[in-house]
Amino acid sequence: MTPRKKLEGLVAATITPMTPDGQINLSVIHQYVDYLVNEQNVKNVFVNGTTGEGLSLSIQERKQLAEEWMCQGKDKLDHVIIHVGALNLPECQELARHAAAIGAGGIAVIAPFFFKPTNKDELVAFLQKVASEAPDVPFYYYHIPSLTGVKIRVEELLDGIKAQIPTFQGVKFSDTDLLDLAQCINKNETGEFEFLYGVDEQLLCALAVGASGAVGSTYNYLGQQTNLMLRAFAKPDLALAQKYQFLTGEFLNFVIKLGFGVAQTKAVMTFVSGIPMGPPRLPLVDASSEFIVKAKAKLDSIVWPDGD
Repeated sequence: MTPRKKLEGLVAATITPMTPDGQINLSVIHQYVDYLVNEQNVKNVFVNGTTGEGLSLSIQERKQLAEEWMCQGKDKLDHVIIHVGALNLPECQELARHAAAIGAGGIAVIAPFFFKPTNKDELVAFLQKVASEAPDVPFYYYHIPSLTGVKIRVEELLDGIKAQIPTFQGVKFSDTDLLDLAQCINKNETGEFEFLYGVDEQLLCALAVGASGAVGSTYNYLGQQTNLMLRAFAKPDLALAQKYQFLTGEFLNFVIKLGFGVAQTKAVMTFVSGIPMGPPRLPLVDASSEFIVKAKAKLDSIVWPDGD
């Protein structure tokens, strides 16, 4: 059996393309894969997560998207991680079994966020029940307390987790608590786990404390620039890495003030890539034409340093 290639570097949190009437648009996924690989040099994807509106999709739609990414990404992508989290355990388990059946490179799960786990033991019990349905697939916990309201520290979660979830591979860490992240990495002395940071505008900070990679929406359209930042950091050329991070932050700071979410990310990806991402699904509403004009002008105005 071929050893699994470590998941590191950039992972694009994929957008779910939709038709103007709000149906998923599978027909552009092949173009999307080629764009990520050839134009952004991003060969890992995280499907059906927050950016992909996963919790706004039906179970059948999520399966169809997972299958299409696996099909179109064959021999092109290094890792396809499928988010299988849902508000109820049976749906999570069904999606986990499906991801395993189609050969996903990993599965990830958020904490349920209506009836929430209140402590580590409750959360681990839930995660274990999902992971056990895909016993040969690497398992990631998707930590995003700003959306789930589940603020159980990952450092605490790690203690003894491998004994309860043998497939546990790491964490998609989408939180600004760098102390928690640093303590996780400090505990990970053997490098057994992967910590993928999920707050794009703070990636350089996370790299400094030892994050092994990143999952984010901006890597759909700023993957090339962020890859140059990773290269500069590795040299190390901290001053150059800072320039890339500051410029990414400049763009995000600008659009956040305009109102920036999944709908606006779809709009940015559409005008950068030329691939129609379509509208978001209600209750989200489409980005305004004013946003699109201003965001495009801002992105076009940024002068990125030359990478070497």
